[in-house]
Amino acid sequence: MSAFNELARIGFKYHFDLFDPAGRLVDQWDETNLIPTEGLHYLLNVAFREGTQLPSWYIALYEGNYTPVAGLTAATFPASASECTTYTSATRPAFVSAAPVSGSIDNVASLATFVSSADKTIYGGAILSSSAKGSTSGVIASAVRFSSSKPFTSGSTLAVTAGLVLTST
Repeated sequence: MSAFNELARIGFKYHFDLFDPAGRLVDQWDETNLIPTEGLHYLLNVAFREGTQLPSWYIALYEGNYTPVAGLTAATFPASASECTTYTSATRPAFVSAAPVSGSIDNVASLATFVSSADKTIYGGAILSSSAKGSTSGVIASAVRFSSSKPFTSGSTLAVTAGLVLTST
């Protein structure tokens, strides 16, 4: 069975732009993710077993000093990672992707943005199927830990670009 794991690579890639309250770019960085087992099973069930497709996806941030693991689920994400909910929008920002191109999809045309309403330090993000901040329902498709924690001060804006990339080897 391990030979099957070497046939293709799948993963989300992220780009983050952090702006201070005056709108000046203060940091930008790229990260790659972990697709938890729950997300992998969802993708396989929908693509190959006529599983029910979920209509919408959302991006979340977390403030816990946490490293995602394969067993992470949407039910355990808010508590395990200490989901950050101190931003101005009422719900998690939507991940709105364009049609696939060259084996990938992304939200470049519709970035997810967060405007902080409190001084926080953030450690990473995730893509989940539930829009409610702190929700424990749905499916988690991706979880990413930043290479280093980032200050997310009140009034600052974080713009998130994410994309799913499939590569045949």
